[in-house]
Amino acid sequence: MNTQQGETSQENTRAEAQRERILAAAQKCFIECGFHAASMANIADTAGMSAGLMYRYFENKNAIVLAIIERQLRDAHESLSRQNPGADLAADLHSLFRGWQARDPSVMNAALYLEMSAEGTRDPQVAAAVRAADTQLHEELKAWIARPRGQGGLGLPADKAAARVLMLQSFVRGLAVNAVRNPGLDPALVRRAIEDFVRALQAG
Repeated sequence: MNTQQGETSQENTRAEAQRERILAAAQKCFIECGFHAASMANIADTAGMSAGLMYRYFENKNAIVLAIIERQLRDAHESLSRQNPGADLAADLHSLFRGWQARDPSVMNAALYLEMSAEGTRDPQVAAAVRAADTQLHEELKAWIARPRGQGGLGLPADKAAARVLMLQSFVRGLAVNAVRNPGLDPALVRRAIEDFVRALQAG
């Protein structure tokens, strides 16, 4: 690698670090204030940088929203790829719900997820990004559900996979709503509901 290539690589690494810093700050602001109340100035202040510097990486707030949606889709894909033979879907869903209740920063914030969904009803650009993300995730889930159990899937027939994906996505969205609206929900009750759901999902 020559000197110019090394400098370019370092610049790209710094730029990516700055983008992640901005996205982390934006996510915090959006969770606390919502998309509309959070301003670019708020985000810049939270990120500890000038608004002028932030505009070098994102032209406006919508660009930040779209980047966060893309990152959440990537995280969802990585989560799916970690599924392995013998994986416990019920335990995974319960862990996700507990993370939402505790506002664990390592998982997608439920309130932010709902905020994104609501923004998709108002902003055509966000709506298109959300639809594209949903479509791609639907296909990933459908392939996973149809995959043989020995390969980490649920081993269900392809003709049932699409309906089961809709069941799964609807259930997970319902968990997100409950995590936000009923944060004190009994964990044992949630676990029983999840286990009943997973049995229904896996039925032939």
